[in-house]
Amino acid sequence: MVIQGRRITDGEIALIRDLMAEHRDWGRTRLSEELCRCWNWRNAQGRIKDMAARSLLLKLERRGCIELPARQRPSSNHFRNRCVPAVEPAAEPIRSDLSALRPLSADLVAPRSDNSQLFKGLLGRYHYLGHRNTVGENLRYLIRDRHGRLVACALFGSAAWKCADRDRFLGWDRACRERNLQALTNNTRFLILPWVEVPHLASHVLGLIARRIRDDWQGKYAHPVHALETFVDRSRFKGTCYRAANWMRLGATQGRTRNDRDRRIQAPVKDVYLYPLIPDFRRELCAPACSRTEGRAGR
Repeated sequence: MVIQGRRITDGEIALIRDLMAEHRDWGRTRLSEELCRCWNWRNAQGRIKDMAARSLLLKLERRGCIELPARQRPSSNHFRNRCVPAVEPAAEPIRSDLSALRPLSADLVAPRSDNSQLFKGLLGRYHYLGHRNTVGENLRYLIRDRHGRLVACALFGSAAWKCADRDRFLGWDRACRERNLQALTNNTRFLILPWVEVPHLASHVLGLIARRIRDDWQGKYAHPVHALETFVDRSRFKGTCYRAANWMRLGATQGRTRNDRDRRIQAPVKDVYLYPLIPDFRRELCAPACSRTEGRAGR
């Protein structure tokens, strides 16, 4: 099995069972942390990937491979997702040419900051998908105009685990995708605030973020990303702003979800878009493990 990008053998499942048997007082958090240390499972900054390990344990339990200890406290994710602050709309609409708003600024949203609460509130109230707690590497942006007024927000998180048209375009086989997926990020949320009516604003914001996100990712996670992806629900949107910002449409999804093993779950068909951040993005995204390590050491 491959779960959370990690190949799981019978021996690793036996290790998990042994840890639970030897430490019956451990909760799920402690178990995931110790499992990371046993496997030396860390991100590029050297931090243990305990959230990935926790997700892996839950998936193993759903498959009947292990039985986790009972939760010692309610899930904090459910609480965080419920407690989204309300954000009232602006008193006056913003209607003008783009030139009247420039230059725009894209501010990174720090965890547990006032901007973080504002970001959650905006998506929670005004985005049709709402706000969910993010797991894994991600960057959040609040976009303001020259007068300091909020006009948009955007979230970039983990890339889709599988996507046939994307993987074919990049030249990814399974091993290559598992190895290099963290060098791709998904624009999972993009919102122009409903009181803002400015032609060409959305594509301008996408371009503004594209010019800086590679450095932002390097600064936060100690490795760059080489391309951006997104999935546009074609029943709701035409993807005009992505095409105007020079994103490439690669194809469409099959109307299934990653949990649809029995091909029974119906999901909206989405157009697949990709935006390269560097000219040799394919080479970087298809690089073997050794060359990626050498590249980081040489920078």
